[in-house]
Amino acid sequence: MTLPPLAARRCWHAAINPLHATVYFSPEITKEFAGLGISDRVAVNLAHRSAAMGAVGAGAVTAAFYNYRHDLVARHVPAVWDAITPEQALAARLRAADGTLRRLLGDETVESPEVAEAADLAMRATEACTRHARPLYAAHADLPVPQEPHLRLWHATTLLREHRGDGHLAALLLAGLDPVEALISHTATGKGMNPKWLKVQRGWTQDDLDAAADRLRGRGILDAAGDLTEEGGAVRERLEADTDRLDAAPYEHLGADGLARLTELGGALVVKAVTAGAFPADLMGRG
Repeated sequence: MTLPPLAARRCWHAAINPLHATVYFSPEITKEFAGLGISDRVAVNLAHRSAAMGAVGAGAVTAAFYNYRHDLVARHVPAVWDAITPEQALAARLRAADGTLRRLLGDETVESPEVAEAADLAMRATEACTRHARPLYAAHADLPVPQEPHLRLWHATTLLREHRGDGHLAALLLAGLDPVEALISHTATGKGMNPKWLKVQRGWTQDDLDAAADRLRGRGILDAAGDLTEEGGAVRERLEADTDRLDAAPYEHLGADGLARLTELGGALVVKAVTAGAFPADLMGRG
Protein backbone atom coordinates (compact mmCIF):
# COMPACT_ATOMS: atom_id res chain seq x y z
CA MET A 1 0.00 0.00 0.00
CA THR A 2 1.17 3.53 -0.79
CA LEU A 3 -1.20 5.38 1.55
CA PRO A 4 -0.28 6.56 5.05
CA PRO A 5 -0.89 3.81 7.64
CA LEU A 6 -4.55 3.49 8.67
CA ALA A 7 -5.57 6.46 6.49
CA ALA A 8 -8.24 4.47 4.66
CA ARG A 9 -9.57 3.00 7.90
CA ARG A 10 -9.80 6.46 9.46
CA CYS A 11 -11.68 7.80 6.45
CA TRP A 12 -14.15 4.94 6.53
CA HIS A 13 -14.85 5.25 10.27
CA ALA A 14 -14.84 9.05 10.45
CA ALA A 15 -16.42 10.06 7.18
CA ILE A 16 -17.95 7.25 5.12
CA ASN A 17 -19.76 4.77 7.33
CA PRO A 18 -21.43 7.26 9.72
CA LEU A 19 -22.61 9.47 6.87
CA HIS A 20 -24.26 6.48 5.21
CA ALA A 21 -25.68 5.24 8.53
CA THR A 22 -27.55 8.46 9.34
CA VAL A 23 -30.54 7.06 7.45
CA TYR A 24 -30.81 3.96 9.64
CA PHE A 25 -31.95 5.93 12.68
CA SER A 26 -33.79 8.81 11.03
CA PRO A 27 -37.47 9.65 11.42
CA GLU A 28 -37.54 10.10 7.65
CA ILE A 29 -36.97 6.41 6.95
CA THR A 30 -39.72 5.52 9.42
CA LYS A 31 -42.12 7.99 7.80
CA GLU A 32 -41.36 6.89 4.23
CA PHE A 33 -41.95 3.21 4.97
CA ALA A 34 -45.02 3.92 7.11
CA GLY A 35 -46.45 5.58 4.03
CA LEU A 36 -46.01 2.25 2.26
CA GLY A 37 -47.70 0.34 5.09
CA ILE A 38 -44.50 -0.94 6.79
CA SER A 39 -44.28 0.25 10.39
CA ASP A 40 -42.10 -2.36 12.12
CA ARG A 41 -38.61 -0.84 12.43
CA VAL A 42 -36.85 -4.16 11.98
CA ALA A 43 -38.83 -4.85 8.81
CA VAL A 44 -37.94 -1.38 7.56
CA ASN A 45 -34.25 -1.95 8.25
CA LEU A 46 -34.17 -5.34 6.56
CA ALA A 47 -36.17 -4.14 3.55
CA HIS A 48 -34.29 -0.96 2.72
CA ARG A 49 -30.83 -2.50 3.06
CA SER A 50 -31.57 -5.75 1.22
CA ALA A 51 -33.82 -4.29 -1.49
CA ALA A 52 -30.93 -3.85 -3.92
CA MET A 53 -30.65 -7.66 -4.06
CA GLY A 54 -34.30 -7.95 -5.12
CA ALA A 55 -37.07 -9.91 -3.40
CA VAL A 56 -34.71 -12.50 -1.93
CA GLY A 57 -35.59 -14.81 0.92
CA ALA A 58 -34.48 -14.86 4.54
CA GLY A 59 -31.51 -17.13 3.90
CA ALA A 60 -29.88 -14.74 1.46
CA VAL A 61 -30.43 -11.77 3.78
CA THR A 62 -29.06 -13.58 6.83
CA ALA A 63 -26.00 -14.64 4.85
CA ALA A 64 -25.33 -11.15 3.48
CA PHE A 65 -25.96 -9.34 6.79
CA TYR A 66 -23.97 -11.92 8.86
CA ASN A 67 -24.81 -10.80 12.39
CA TYR A 68 -28.62 -10.86 12.46
CA ARG A 69 -30.44 -13.74 14.13
CA HIS A 70 -31.97 -15.80 11.34
CA ASP A 71 -35.38 -16.20 12.96
CA LEU A 72 -35.63 -12.40 13.26
CA VAL A 73 -34.91 -12.06 9.55
CA ALA A 74 -37.34 -14.86 8.68
CA ARG A 75 -40.07 -13.10 10.63
CA HIS A 76 -40.03 -10.26 8.09
CA VAL A 77 -38.45 -11.62 4.90
CA PRO A 78 -39.82 -12.49 2.39
CA ALA A 79 -43.18 -11.39 3.86
CA VAL A 80 -42.25 -7.71 3.46
CA TRP A 81 -42.14 -8.24 -0.31
CA ASP A 82 -45.81 -9.21 -0.27
CA ALA A 83 -46.54 -5.65 0.88
CA ILE A 84 -44.06 -3.61 -1.16
CA THR A 85 -41.64 -4.16 -4.01
CA PRO A 86 -37.86 -3.77 -3.73
CA GLU A 87 -38.13 -0.86 -6.15
CA GLN A 88 -40.54 0.91 -3.79
CA ALA A 89 -38.18 0.26 -0.89
CA LEU A 90 -35.21 1.72 -2.75
CA ALA A 91 -37.17 4.80 -3.79
CA ALA A 92 -38.37 5.31 -0.20
CA ARG A 93 -34.80 4.97 1.10
CA LEU A 94 -33.50 7.60 -1.33
CA ARG A 95 -36.28 10.01 -0.34
CA ALA A 96 -35.39 9.34 3.30
CA ALA A 97 -31.70 10.01 2.60
CA ASP A 98 -32.62 13.34 1.02
CA GLY A 99 -34.77 14.37 3.97
CA THR A 100 -32.30 13.12 6.56
CA LEU A 101 -29.31 14.93 5.12
CA ARG A 102 -31.27 18.15 4.64
CA ARG A 103 -32.50 18.05 8.24
CA LEU A 104 -29.11 17.21 9.77
CA LEU A 105 -26.88 19.37 7.58
CA GLY A 106 -29.20 22.14 6.39
CA ASP A 107 -30.00 23.11 2.81
CA GLU A 108 -27.05 25.51 2.58
CA THR A 109 -24.56 22.75 3.40
CA VAL A 110 -26.34 20.17 1.23
CA GLU A 111 -26.10 22.52 -1.74
CA SER A 112 -22.51 23.63 -1.03
CA PRO A 113 -19.46 23.14 -3.26
CA GLU A 114 -17.89 21.06 -0.50
CA VAL A 115 -20.62 18.42 -0.68
CA ALA A 116 -20.26 18.29 -4.46
CA GLU A 117 -16.50 17.89 -4.10
CA ALA A 118 -16.90 15.14 -1.52
CA ALA A 119 -19.36 13.36 -3.82
CA ASP A 120 -16.88 13.50 -6.70
CA LEU A 121 -14.08 12.12 -4.53
CA ALA A 122 -16.19 9.32 -3.06
CA MET A 123 -17.52 8.31 -6.46
CA ARG A 124 -13.97 8.27 -7.82
CA ALA A 125 -12.98 5.88 -5.04
CA THR A 126 -15.82 3.52 -6.00
CA GLU A 127 -14.31 3.10 -9.47
CA ALA A 128 -11.84 0.60 -7.98
CA CYS A 129 -14.40 -1.45 -6.04
CA THR A 130 -14.88 -5.05 -7.17
CA ARG A 131 -18.00 -7.20 -7.35
CA HIS A 132 -16.67 -10.73 -6.87
CA ALA A 133 -17.66 -12.28 -3.51
CA ARG A 134 -19.28 -8.98 -2.47
CA PRO A 135 -23.05 -9.50 -2.77
CA LEU A 136 -24.30 -6.36 -1.04
CA TYR A 137 -21.81 -4.09 -2.78
CA ALA A 138 -22.46 -5.71 -6.17
CA ALA A 139 -26.23 -5.32 -5.81
CA HIS A 140 -25.90 -1.62 -4.92
CA ALA A 141 -23.38 -1.03 -7.68
CA ASP A 142 -26.10 -1.90 -10.19
CA LEU A 143 -28.34 0.93 -8.96
CA PRO A 144 -28.46 4.24 -10.84
CA VAL A 145 -26.31 7.06 -9.47
CA PRO A 146 -28.43 10.01 -8.26
CA GLN A 147 -27.86 13.39 -9.90
CA GLU A 148 -28.06 15.63 -6.83
CA PRO A 149 -24.60 15.99 -5.22
CA HIS A 150 -25.70 15.14 -1.66
CA LEU A 151 -27.48 12.01 -2.87
CA ARG A 152 -24.53 11.07 -5.08
CA LEU A 153 -22.38 11.37 -1.96
CA TRP A 154 -24.78 9.23 0.05
CA HIS A 155 -24.90 6.66 -2.75
CA ALA A 156 -21.09 6.57 -2.89
CA THR A 157 -20.83 6.10 0.87
CA THR A 158 -23.31 3.25 0.53
CA LEU A 159 -21.13 1.55 -2.07
CA LEU A 160 -17.96 2.06 -0.04
CA ARG A 161 -19.68 0.92 3.12
CA GLU A 162 -20.99 -2.31 1.62
CA HIS A 163 -17.70 -2.98 -0.18
CA ARG A 164 -15.77 -2.83 3.07
CA GLY A 165 -18.54 -4.68 4.87
CA ASP A 166 -18.51 -7.62 2.46
CA GLY A 167 -14.74 -7.91 2.86
CA HIS A 168 -15.10 -7.66 6.63
CA LEU A 169 -17.32 -10.75 6.62
CA ALA A 170 -14.56 -12.73 4.93
CA ALA A 171 -12.15 -11.50 7.60
CA LEU A 172 -14.59 -12.54 10.34
CA LEU A 173 -14.73 -16.05 8.93
CA LEU A 174 -10.93 -16.22 8.86
CA ALA A 175 -10.82 -14.96 12.44
CA GLY A 176 -13.24 -17.71 13.51
CA LEU A 177 -15.78 -15.29 14.96
CA ASP A 178 -19.40 -16.33 14.54
CA PRO A 179 -22.08 -13.61 14.26
CA VAL A 180 -22.65 -13.15 18.01
CA GLU A 181 -18.96 -13.46 18.90
CA ALA A 182 -18.18 -10.79 16.32
CA LEU A 183 -20.71 -8.44 17.91
CA ILE A 184 -19.68 -9.14 21.51
CA SER A 185 -15.96 -8.73 20.81
CA HIS A 186 -16.65 -5.49 18.95
CA THR A 187 -18.73 -4.16 21.84
CA ALA A 188 -15.83 -5.04 24.16
CA THR A 189 -13.62 -2.60 22.23
CA GLY A 190 -15.92 0.22 23.38
CA LYS A 191 -16.68 1.12 19.76
CA GLY A 192 -19.37 -1.45 19.03
CA MET A 193 -23.12 -1.44 19.44
CA ASN A 194 -24.62 -1.41 22.93
CA PRO A 195 -26.05 -4.85 23.94
CA LYS A 196 -29.51 -3.27 24.14
CA TRP A 197 -29.36 -2.58 20.40
CA LEU A 198 -27.95 -6.03 19.64
CA LYS A 199 -31.18 -7.41 21.03
CA VAL A 200 -33.53 -4.83 19.50
CA GLN A 201 -32.01 -4.58 16.02
CA ARG A 202 -30.18 -7.88 15.61
CA GLY A 203 -32.63 -10.16 17.41
CA TRP A 204 -30.22 -11.84 19.81
CA THR A 205 -31.39 -12.83 23.29
CA GLN A 206 -29.47 -12.24 26.50
CA ASP A 207 -28.79 -15.97 26.60
CA ASP A 208 -27.26 -15.72 23.11
CA LEU A 209 -25.03 -12.85 24.19
CA ASP A 210 -23.99 -14.58 27.43
CA ALA A 211 -23.17 -17.85 25.65
CA ALA A 212 -21.04 -16.02 23.07
CA ALA A 213 -19.18 -14.19 25.83
CA ASP A 214 -18.51 -17.54 27.55
CA ARG A 215 -17.11 -18.97 24.32
CA LEU A 216 -14.84 -15.97 23.92
CA ARG A 217 -13.62 -16.33 27.51
CA GLY A 218 -12.87 -19.98 26.82
CA ARG A 219 -10.72 -18.93 23.87
CA GLY A 220 -8.88 -16.28 25.87
CA ILE A 221 -10.41 -13.37 23.92
CA LEU A 222 -12.41 -11.93 26.84
CA ASP A 223 -11.49 -11.86 30.52
CA ALA A 224 -13.81 -12.56 33.42
CA ALA A 225 -15.11 -8.96 33.39
CA GLY A 226 -15.93 -9.11 29.70
CA ASP A 227 -13.01 -6.95 28.62
CA LEU A 228 -10.72 -7.85 25.76
CA THR A 229 -7.59 -9.67 26.82
CA GLU A 230 -4.26 -8.93 25.16
CA GLU A 231 -5.00 -11.81 22.79
CA GLY A 232 -8.50 -10.48 22.22
CA GLY A 233 -7.14 -7.08 21.28
CA ALA A 234 -4.73 -8.75 18.87
CA VAL A 235 -7.58 -10.74 17.30
CA ARG A 236 -9.60 -7.59 16.74
CA GLU A 237 -6.60 -5.74 15.27
CA ARG A 238 -5.80 -8.62 12.90
CA LEU A 239 -9.43 -8.57 11.86
CA GLU A 240 -9.29 -4.86 11.06
CA ALA A 241 -5.95 -5.23 9.27
CA ASP A 242 -7.37 -8.02 7.10
CA THR A 243 -10.39 -5.86 6.36
CA ASP A 244 -8.13 -2.93 5.44
CA ARG A 245 -6.18 -5.14 3.05
CA LEU A 246 -9.33 -6.44 1.35
CA ASP A 247 -10.71 -2.91 1.06
CA ALA A 248 -7.55 -1.09 -0.01
CA ALA A 249 -8.24 -0.71 -3.73
CA PRO A 250 -10.77 2.18 -3.66
CA TYR A 251 -8.55 4.33 -1.48
CA GLU A 252 -5.36 3.51 -3.37
CA HIS A 253 -7.23 4.54 -6.50
CA LEU A 254 -8.22 7.82 -4.89
CA GLY A 255 -4.64 8.52 -3.78
CA ALA A 256 -3.26 10.04 -0.59
CA ASP A 257 -4.28 13.63 -1.34
CA GLY A 258 -7.78 12.69 -2.46
CA LEU A 259 -8.24 10.43 0.55
CA ALA A 260 -7.12 13.15 2.93
CA ARG A 261 -9.51 15.62 1.33
CA LEU A 262 -12.42 13.16 1.46
CA THR A 263 -11.67 12.50 5.13
CA GLU A 264 -11.62 16.25 5.82
CA LEU A 265 -14.83 17.02 3.94
CA GLY A 266 -16.77 13.93 4.98
CA GLY A 267 -15.57 14.15 8.57
CA ALA A 268 -16.85 17.72 8.87
CA LEU A 269 -20.25 16.62 7.57
CA VAL A 270 -20.37 13.74 10.04
CA VAL A 271 -19.52 16.04 12.97
CA LYS A 272 -22.36 18.33 11.93
CA ALA A 273 -24.76 15.40 11.58
CA VAL A 274 -23.82 13.91 14.94
CA THR A 275 -24.16 17.30 16.64
CA ALA A 276 -27.65 17.55 15.13
CA GLY A 277 -28.62 14.23 16.76
CA ALA A 278 -28.12 11.74 13.95
CA PHE A 279 -27.69 8.75 16.27
CA PRO A 280 -29.25 7.55 19.55
CA ALA A 281 -27.16 8.59 22.56
CA ASP A 282 -27.02 5.01 23.85
CA LEU A 283 -26.20 3.34 20.51
CA MET A 284 -22.53 2.62 21.14
CA GLY A 285 -20.62 1.38 24.17
CA ARG A 286 -20.56 -1.39 26.70
CA GLY A 287 -23.98 -0.67 28.17
